[in-house]
Amino acid sequence: MGQKKHQASPDSSSQPNGNNEPLPPLSPKDFRTYNRMAEQMDQFHNHFRLTWNQLQDACTSTGKRPGGLSPRQLIMAGLSFCSQLDFHHSIEEQHIFPVLAKRMPEFRRELALLTQHRQIHKGLEKLEGYLTKCRSGEVDLQREEMKRLMDGFGEVLWRHLDEEVRTLGAENMRRYWGLQEVAGLPM
Repeated sequence: MGQKKHQASPDSSSQPNGNNEPLPPLSPKDFRTYNRMAEQMDQFHNHFRLTWNQLQDACTSTGKRPGGLSPRQLIMAGLSFCSQLDFHHSIEEQHIFPVLAKRMPEFRRELALLTQHRQIHKGLEKLEGYLTKCRSGEVDLQREEMKRLMDGFGEVLWRHLDEEVRTLGAENMRRYWGLQEVAGLPM
């Protein structure tokens, strides 16, 4: 069965418009409603950006305690980062993306955002595996190796953090969802 295509009515910005036709300007209140998911997602993503930068700094700084972190603290911070990002992606993939994918192609399994999740997850597995060996004492922490592992998926991670927020932004969301609908979407 084909999916019903939603068209904006000429006098209302509260109706979804799944194509690229220009839409009328949003009031500040409607913009906030449509942009709610982007703002909330950006808060989560800012946490990951901040933690990533702290880990990178600790891997590249010199001194007795580079980046202010002992080796044990760096290992635990890295493992926490891996766990939190993996958990964040699990919630998105199980509870948020399936709802959005009903109308938004960006959230379908075969397209960019979920492909980025898979690429990021491969990098997270390598980093987590290394840090787990460091925590158990099987190998000594080498900050250069940790940085190398992070760099292996850093570009796709940062691109993903930005693209996901942009995709959830008001101008894109209103192309697919009505004002009342977007207010009820999970986040």
